[in-house]
Amino acid sequence: MTTLPKSPYLSAHPYPGKLIVVEGIDGSGKSTQLSLMRKWLESQGPNIFFTEWNSSALVKETTRRGKKTKVLTPLTFSLLHATDFANRLYHQILPPLKAGMIVLADRYMYTAFARDAARGISPSWVRSLYSFAIKPDIAFYFRVPIEVSISRLLEGTRAELKYYEAGMDLGLSTNVVESFKIFQSRTLAEYDKIVEEFGLTVMDATLEIDEQQEQVREVVSKALAHYKPKRGTHAKREALFWRRFALPESEGTQGEADRT
Repeated sequence: MTTLPKSPYLSAHPYPGKLIVVEGIDGSGKSTQLSLMRKWLESQGPNIFFTEWNSSALVKETTRRGKKTKVLTPLTFSLLHATDFANRLYHQILPPLKAGMIVLADRYMYTAFARDAARGISPSWVRSLYSFAIKPDIAFYFRVPIEVSISRLLEGTRAELKYYEAGMDLGLSTNVVESFKIFQSRTLAEYDKIVEEFGLTVMDATLEIDEQQEQVREVVSKALAHYKPKRGTHAKREALFWRRFALPESEGTQGEADRT
């Protein structure tokens, strides 16, 4: 069994803002939960910044073309995503954190740790590649069985699984559904290691959407109870927001029926 080096990003970051991330395989419903969390937080007053995986203008078009032509190798895929992450970290994530804002991230470095390892890339190498990353204040992992994931994806707005999403580039199976099961099962196994190593907060993604959101808000409320953002033009609204979080009662949930 390979012994991974001690991660350099296990210590809390020094910035006044808060970083909250969500993780999970495709079809876990993590994006839905993050969207609900975002609306909830915004309704309370504080400034929120949202960022998502593979969205940096620096490499987004290159990645899109590579996927379209199916020429991306596991190593190329890994390096492109690391470049995307680095660009977003330094230009999108750190500035609002330094300004005392709450940053919500749909996927973080843990996605690379899980997916890259599932594609055969050395786990220790990938962790070293992301050694510049900072530790989130909260990292949710929405755990879901493969069959539930497939059902959600195929019953949603799209009727087929994507090529790289299903791991078809690895030659696991000529059947896209079977390939998805194999690849995502590998990814799930890697996530289980990550949960233990980095202390991710595990959520049961098979529960009803509103029930999951209620649990998410409870975790976030506790984490933000003593958080004091920098004062600005929204000082009064933010002060009210943090006083609300300091109360023992948790707010009710208004779930949405959509899935991702």
